[in-house]
Amino acid sequence: MASRLEEDFCCAICHEVFRDPVLLSCSHSFCKDCLKSWWREKPTQECPFCKRRSSKIEPPLNRVLRNLCEAFSQERDRKHSEGLCSLHSEKLCLFCLDDQQPVCLVCRDSVKHSSHRFRPIDEVARQHRMKFRETLEPLKKKLKGFEQVKEEFDQTADYIRVQAQHTEKQIREQFKKLHQFLEEEEEARVSALFDEEEQKSRMMKEKMEALSREMAALSETVRAAEDDLRADDVSLLLNYNASVDSLQQRPLLEDPQLPPGALIDQAKHLGNLTFKIYNKMKCMVSYSPVVLDPNTAHPRFHLSEDLTSVSRGWEQPLPDNPERFIGLIVLGSEGFNSGTHSWDVQVGESARWTLGILRESFQRKVRGQTGCWRIRLSEGEYSAWSPKASPTVLRVQRKLQRVRVNLDWNRGKLSFSDPDTHTHIHTFTHTFTERMFPFILNADHLSVKLFPMRVSVTVEENS
Repeated sequence: MASRLEEDFCCAICHEVFRDPVLLSCSHSFCKDCLKSWWREKPTQECPFCKRRSSKIEPPLNRVLRNLCEAFSQERDRKHSEGLCSLHSEKLCLFCLDDQQPVCLVCRDSVKHSSHRFRPIDEVARQHRMKFRETLEPLKKKLKGFEQVKEEFDQTADYIRVQAQHTEKQIREQFKKLHQFLEEEEEARVSALFDEEEQKSRMMKEKMEALSREMAALSETVRAAEDDLRADDVSLLLNYNASVDSLQQRPLLEDPQLPPGALIDQAKHLGNLTFKIYNKMKCMVSYSPVVLDPNTAHPRFHLSEDLTSVSRGWEQPLPDNPERFIGLIVLGSEGFNSGTHSWDVQVGESARWTLGILRESFQRKVRGQTGCWRIRLSEGEYSAWSPKASPTVLRVQRKLQRVRVNLDWNRGKLSFSDPDTHTHIHTFTHTFTERMFPFILNADHLSVKLFPMRVSVTVEENS
């Protein structure tokens, strides 16, 4: 039975693979000679398949179909010839181990293969398949590894987009708060300006009204005196004493003057304006000397929006990037390789925590690493741990609520203290040779938080 593919390459008239196929306007194809023979026996030139009349006596050659049929025939002939000896047309049933090629029984007895070693072809093929599979297996494993890496890359790309969107949202929220503060401060200062304008404008209005009343009274006196002056001589003399007494009794007021502070106090409103606003912003600005790096946090660690507190919770689907620890650790975002540094950590009611520093070369994907200096609370006991040293039990008088960490990198000192009672807890000494990173381990669902530092604004004179 012909395959479906072979049927597609066969003419519907001769049922053989197309030879010089031509294409009719109805899109059906036939062998050129088959179609001519068909038309010679028919009164009209119609399609043998759909009976649609053809508009062309010489239909065009279907070159694409012809090329496909030639390729199909060559492939079919090649398959038919497989398994047969090219010299003797006998079945290839043996494999010559010396020439490393399949041969037939006639080849085995020929001079060319005299004294050669032979094996059944199926036995050798089975061995070669095993070797082939062995050779292929590492590539398959490598491909599977690549597929897993690609999946991780796809997940990381998706997470990067989520990170960017989340970070953008936080940035915009922070700036929204700043914008709101500045808008409210602007409104308050403009309102204060308008209040002063209204107050001083009202004062000027009152003074101008009083001055107008004085001017009106004085004007009336002057008008009456001028009327007396225009009177006839007898009237003037008769009323002279009364008129002069009236003028003398009218007090001469001092010339009115602008009171001090009548103008808008521009210096009060504009002087050091940006500095005053900056100084006032202290109430809404915080600074943490250590900020946690979410890209290093174990998937079970949940960080706060401002990256200053950490608690343990359900495992999150995070990328396994090189910076991330397989242990329950989160690092500070910046390391120190010189100078002195200090930060406070509020451990609160957390029952299992570890604080300290670790070296930059610490292997993040390997468990049981050394290279960190820390104190911890576990099962109600405080202890200090360092590389190549036995743990030290710490005697703490009261339950710690806050721990201050002080690192003097240059002098090689790392100390811990209780800032609430000003009590020293423990000090490590070591010659540090590489960058050291703060780290926190919190195995409790309660948060461990980095304390913000107090922000202050100082003014220094120019030297």
